[in-house]
Amino acid sequence: MAAVQQQQAMQKNTLYVGGLADEVNESILHAAFIPFGDIKDVKTPLDQANQKHRSFGFVTFLEREDASAAMDNMDGAELYGRVLTVNYALPEKIKGGEQGWAAHPLWADADTWFERQQQEKEMLKMQAENKAAMETAEELHRKKLAQDRQGEMEEDTETKDDPMARAEADALSHGDA
Repeated sequence: MAAVQQQQAMQKNTLYVGGLADEVNESILHAAFIPFGDIKDVKTPLDQANQKHRSFGFVTFLEREDASAAMDNMDGAELYGRVLTVNYALPEKIKGGEQGWAAHPLWADADTWFERQQQEKEMLKMQAENKAAMETAEELHRKKLAQDRQGEMEEDTETKDDPMARAEADALSHGDA
């Protein structure tokens, strides 16, 4: 837990500096940012193909306030004819740095992948069961409605066939009229 808090605290001290000219090296970057406070580290990652920096770097200050002041003052500033972009650096885990996704082997999440697959199968099974139950309930409801309608028809038919029931129905209808 303390390591995570320390890493999060460190991120607010580290600035991403983009838009660096080819002439800018770590010592020039250090010199450009030292007026804002004590610097712990300066890095300009190299392109492996040509061994030149990739037009960005990172400056880590000892104090957060110094990093904040440097960002406020240097974002949009010009260095060797190029306009700088200065922001807080993203945590290494997001970028895929030493502790990020790039350091994990491909099979590292195989167990969680298998669990997710099992959960997905269970979910699909439950959805299929629910759908089948709903269809069964709807079919039962339709049958019940059909039986109720059939019962009403039978009552009407019984009245037509029974002379006493017919006479009673006629008397009721003449009595209403």
